[in-house]
Amino acid sequence: MLQVIKSDLGRDGIEKIIFYEDNNFQGRSYETSSDCADMSSHLSRCQSRRVESGCFMVYDRPNYMGQQYFLRRGEYSDYQHWMGFDDSIRSCRMILMHKGSYKIRIYEMENFGGQMYELMDDCENIQDQYQMPDCQSCQVMDGHWLMYEQPLCRGRMIYLMPGEYSIFREMGYDGMRFSSIRHITDSC
Repeated sequence: MLQVIKSDLGRDGIEKIIFYEDNNFQGRSYETSSDCADMSSHLSRCQSRRVESGCFMVYDRPNYMGQQYFLRRGEYSDYQHWMGFDDSIRSCRMILMHKGSYKIRIYEMENFGGQMYELMDDCENIQDQYQMPDCQSCQVMDGHWLMYEQPLCRGRMIYLMPGEYSIFREMGYDGMRFSSIRHITDSC
């Protein structure tokens, strides 16, 4: 579970992320407090980032596609070494904070087939805890979640907001096996 004290919000209480073309917060910058489907018109590359408040997902392709990473308040001065990205951050999505319960249904097969389990809390190892060999679709009823390819919430991830995800491979996750999941708390 991810938590940050509420006083960590920016001076004006609005989520904010700043992208910089060069390492150590140098060069041209682009600041946003909302989603950005294509950052190429703002920056030619992105070597460092600063999240002043809130939480964001960043993607290596436009339109919230490709490899993605979760960022919370903090400074990321040399991002490519920290996450393995090159300088091609192409889109970002602000994570809206959820207050209330969390609920997700995970399914063994595509199109909500096979075994189904309903989770209301984090799971560090889906295969061990539920004897479920694979997770290929899900329905998010409440809250925002991060699903990871490795146990203990490690490796590549996917951000899931309320909705139905019937075929992960059509979202660019062909061959990826999801092994753990955690919810994003209301205070990030």
